[in-house]
Amino acid sequence: MGQKVNPIGMRVTVTKDWRSRWFADKRTYGRFAVEDDAIRQWLKERLKDAAIADMVIERHSDRVRVTLHTARPGLVVGRKGEEKTEQLRRELARKTGRDVFVEVQEVRDPDRNAQLVAEGIATQLERRVSFRRAMKRAAQMAMEAGVEGIRIHVSGRLGGAELARREGLRMGKVPLHTLRERIDYGFAEAATVAGRIGVKVWICHKADEKATPSFGRRERSHAAYA
Repeated sequence: MGQKVNPIGMRVTVTKDWRSRWFADKRTYGRFAVEDDAIRQWLKERLKDAAIADMVIERHSDRVRVTLHTARPGLVVGRKGEEKTEQLRRELARKTGRDVFVEVQEVRDPDRNAQLVAEGIATQLERRVSFRRAMKRAAQMAMEAGVEGIRIHVSGRLGGAELARREGLRMGKVPLHTLRERIDYGFAEAATVAGRIGVKVWICHKADEKATPSFGRRERSHAAYA
């Protein structure tokens, strides 16, 4: 089970919180869910060099609040403080027709974030770095940063081979079946000359690093689109 489903979705309300936090009835739920996905895709493409680890979307009436977790906040905020953030807010408001607020939170340990590690490996593969070297370096840096374990899978035409295959690397412990474990998951794709190569990363954090989120009545009523 731990290998067949998304580790984040499987652990929602156990050790993970919702990525979209709002409530909607049956008539508007689908429209809001599609709109959230469009916002994520647009921001991911617009800020592809800003190392975006996660996006949290909250809705209150006709207002939308987007919180960006990034390892490079300077690329999101801009040189003159809130100049670029304000530009993003205006463009999102024009696309959605709602009041949009954009907040930026810095990710202080990018080597411990599974999404950023996966994107880093994908970037190295696009630069024609050996996939074994890229995986080993990322795993070593994560272990030195203090994680319990890391697991990496790359699949595709590795090294320009004619046949696609999957290669993996594992260091430490990564118990995917245990819901109580703090498993972080990230996925990225590398657009190489031979074709696309998929990169999956699982990182197991120490149990005492993050407190288990408290889910009250308000959180349980939120709609989820993780």
